[in-house]
Amino acid sequence: MKTRTIGRTALAVTEFSFGTASLGGLYRACPRDTAMATLNAAWDEGLRYFDTAPWYGFGLAERYTGDFLREKPKGSYVLSTKVGRVMVPVPDDKVPNYGFVDPLPFDALYDYSYDGIMRSVELSYARLGLNRIDILYVHDIGVYTHGAERNAVYLRQLLDSGLKALGELKSTGVISAFGLGVNEVPVCLDVMRHADLDAILLAGRYTLLDRSAVDALLPLCVEKGTSLVVGGVFNSGILATGPVGGAHFDYMPATPNIMAKVGAMAGIAEEKGLPLAAPALHFPLQHPAVASVLLGTAKPESLRRNMALARMDVPKDIYPAFEPYTLVAPELGEEAVRQ
Repeated sequence: MKTRTIGRTALAVTEFSFGTASLGGLYRACPRDTAMATLNAAWDEGLRYFDTAPWYGFGLAERYTGDFLREKPKGSYVLSTKVGRVMVPVPDDKVPNYGFVDPLPFDALYDYSYDGIMRSVELSYARLGLNRIDILYVHDIGVYTHGAERNAVYLRQLLDSGLKALGELKSTGVISAFGLGVNEVPVCLDVMRHADLDAILLAGRYTLLDRSAVDALLPLCVEKGTSLVVGGVFNSGILATGPVGGAHFDYMPATPNIMAKVGAMAGIAEEKGLPLAAPALHFPLQHPAVASVLLGTAKPESLRRNMALARMDVPKDIYPAFEPYTLVAPELGEEAVRQ
């Protein structure tokens, strides 16, 4: 599989990569044998960049990922995980419900400070059972996750001391690159005013449908040499399923307006003999700032189905036809669902 370089580092990642949120039991339990089968399918399909996080199953996804990669040759893959939440043990009856089924018995303490980041990465190394993390993302900083008031506190932690921790970790070789792992554009612009980031894992904001990253973030990434890793490429599923009953966009039921936009897009793809998911999957890679498209599932068959789409020949001249049906996220603080 083709590779692209992360920022100005020496790291090369495969154009398609594997995200492990579902391995942490997101919305449905993921037993160990299922997780290993899915990771094996990803490896067999040529994916060599794996992204995980303490948040996914409160450490469960990191454990699965580390157990799988431990058997692979040194230097044969790139691994990223995240900081910003420190996992703390709690009694079994106090494990919170954040959408993960059968997670490990922990809760998350938000901490974007120097000490919090250093503690988080140390715990991640222990859970992974590996001696190398290539990329560290600051996870879910921003108003989208925390609201304006709380995020002001967390952003100040990051700017005052958290960035120093990340710089030290990189300069001492503990990691090779760092950046943000977020669902919104504004916080990326805020942090990039203070730091040169190697990469941003951006979920759902540079897709065939949602073009929120286009006006400001993509040009800034090109200017600063920051790579984008694009997650949420199907916008919570609707770009894979089309505008069917029960379709979701941005983690919520799709509105009639979103359904109509996606219906028009599906018609354009059908005229070219393609399922809508194929141009959706290929779209981000048309931009030179994008290093990889992240695919996440806990089903080997879903992974193989997506990789079959990745191998399809999607003509580049199809993309302008989708432009009239795209959208941009509203200013944060408004309702999250696009109208």
